[in-house]
Amino acid sequence: MTIKPLIILPDPLLRQLSKPIERVDADLQRLADDMLETMYDAPGIGLAAIQIGVPRRMLVIDVSREGEEKQPQVFINPEIVKSSDERSVYEEGCLSIPDYYAEVERPAVVSVKYLDREGKEQMVEADGLLATCLQHEIDHLNGVLFIDHISRLKREMVIKRFTKAAKAKAL
Repeated sequence: MTIKPLIILPDPLLRQLSKPIERVDADLQRLADDMLETMYDAPGIGLAAIQIGVPRRMLVIDVSREGEEKQPQVFINPEIVKSSDERSVYEEGCLSIPDYYAEVERPAVVSVKYLDREGKEQMVEADGLLATCLQHEIDHLNGVLFIDHISRLKREMVIKRFTKAAKAKAL
């Protein structure tokens, strides 16, 4: 397993639409393992393939609490098939937007259809942190960032800050 470098805002790759995965094979499983290793190292609770520069529709999640046994989950070609009208608000952060957090309102419950790491079709009904995390990571696969769910003014300030930092780093 290899820890991959994270793509950081304002990299335009983060806005790219990820392509569906056609075959679940050993290479894809290696990618899933690398993504989990990268996510745990960051540390984070979710990671979309695009965040390590791979524009494929796959994400990994582990919402287990510190001190609990790890519960890594791999979602291939995830698709939200149902969302509740009830909403919930969580303070979200993102490995591609380090050290920035904001409250985001999303559906409280989602049903997600996906393939597991063996390529078998699965369905999960998620609420709480898992629902938020799935929506956040699926957004990544569609080129959407959590800052797109906050006010325009706050979003522009964040983008400006990260653009300035990227320019300073490039010098």
